Order: sequence, then C-alpha cells, then structure tokens
Amino acid sequence: MGSGGVGGYFGARLAAAGARVTFVARGVHLEAMKRDGLKVESIVGNVHLTPTDATHDPADVHDPVDCILLATKAYDVANAARQIAPIVGPATTVVTLLNGVNSHEMVGAVVSPDRVIPGIAYVSAHIVGPGRIAHHGRAAKIVFGELSGQRSPRCELLLAACQKARFEADVSADIMKALWAKFVLHVPLAGVSCLTRLPLDIVRSDAATAGLLQQAADEVVAVAKAKGIGVERPNFERVPRSTAAAAPVLKPSMLVDLERGRPIELDWASTYIVEEGRRLGVATPVNAVIAAALAPWARGKPE
Repeated sequence: MGSGGVGGYFGARLAAAGARVTFVARGVHLEAMKRDGLKVESIVGNVHLTPTDATHDPADVHDPVDCILLATKAYDVANAARQIAPIVGPATTVVTLLNGVNSHEMVGAVVSPDRVIPGIAYVSAHIVGPGRIAHHGRAAKIVFGELSGQRSPRCELLLAACQKARFEADVSADIMKALWAKFVLHVPLAGVSCLTRLPLDIVRSDAATAGLLQQAADEVVAVAKAKGIGVERPNFERVPRSTAAAAPVLKPSMLVDLERGRPIELDWASTYIVEEGRRLGVATPVNAVIAAALAPWARGKPE
C-alpha cells in the first residue's frame, strides 16, 4: 500500500523472488506500471517486473491477504488505513513502514491494533519517473516486531519471505526502542537538510550545521527518555556516506519532497517532537525553530 521508493523497492524484490504482490499506486506512476511494468534501478541489482499487478484501489484484491506493507507518506496514513480496512482479514498482518513513531497506532485505530506490527525501513529509494524507482547506495533493510516483544509466527513468515527476496530483515524484540533509534536520526537529518536545502554529506561536514544536527538529536533523545524509552545519542558520522556509484548524494525523503513542491512529513518529525516535549515538560528550542521555519512548506510549496 503505497508504491513509491519504499513500497516499490521492497515490493519489487519480494515479487521478483516469487511472492504474489499487488502494488497499490496512483496517477502516472500507476499507469506506467500497468503499461510498462515496474523498474528498480540499483547498484545491488536491477529489477523489471512485467507485467506488474497494480491497482489504485485495495478493494480490487479479492484473494485473502497475508501481509500489507503500508508505505505511504505519514500524512496519508489515516486515509490509507481506511482504504485497506476491507481487505484486512483475521489472518492479515499490516506492517507500517512509515517515517515517525506512531503510525501503527493510527492504523490500529481503524483496522484493530492486533492486526498491526510496527516496522522500520532503512533504504534510500525514490521515484525518478513514472514506473521507475532508483535505489541509492547499498543499504536496504526492514525491521519489524510485535509490541509485546514476542517472536510470533507471523513475524517469522514475513522474515522468511524477506530472506527469500535476499534483502536484509530483522525481527526486533523491542520495536519501540528500534523505532526511536531511527527517529533520533530521522528528525534532525530531515529537519536540518530541509532547512538548509542541502544533502546529508554537506550538512554533517560543516561544523555549524553538524552542531545543529546534534542539538536537534539531543532534544529527541530527551523526549524519548521522558517517555521511558532509552535511546543512545547518535553519531551522524556512522550514517552511511554516499558514493560515486550512488549519485545523487543521499537526501532525506522529506528534502526530496520539499524540492518537488510536495507536502512534507513535518508534523511527524520536528513538530511531533515539539508537541511531545511541551506535553512532557522537555525543552525543544532547536526543533521548534526548524518546525516554525518549515511550517509554510508543510502542505506543499507555498503559493
């Protein structure tokens, strides 16, 4: 559900390995997938699915659905949950692969919490043309897990499918900690990159912006601690650097959306941290400035 960079990439890998995958997409991207198939361009191996089983409406899927990888933008999650609700059966698992830390709660409020497993996608992939997805770098991994921490049969089934598709996957025994461990990187990287309109390598190579990254991250760590979630202070030098083979240089998806004049996931990043900080009594001045500066762009390019 959502066949952009994340959904399109992992869906294509699963389909190429023999899984029956239906891609839910829209617009010219969907038209191209139906006409020419779905193409993934990657340093780790290209994929061209033709024909591609694609539709704009999840209700078109009549067979029982084992798993739904929900990979829309965060601002579309409520509508996406309503769309998939009719095909979520008693044996269906919905895995949320969105930015942010609370999308599983939003989906669970629509389709029932026991049908939902939180997940995380580690991949830099974007639509570069109708029916075409470019994967930048080599990293491509999903992590998912039950909120209870138990290693359930449904997690094992999905893990086996990912292993067959030959991309990295892991079942987490503490998925909320794992979500926040990525969030503490995502919020400052997305926020500062959008604020400066610069990619990751440049932002962290400049002393001033590198300092801003760290200050924004420290605020996320403090909010997590106030919520009872222990995450480490991040080291941005450990985030994989772009390579000549992975051009263009790595950019957070929020910066890609901002450059294209699209809505951005601000409310699920810096703004979320500011609001949670206010609720918990944690100061978040750097994220407050980022959220305020980017607010005019939250719904797309200001007119």
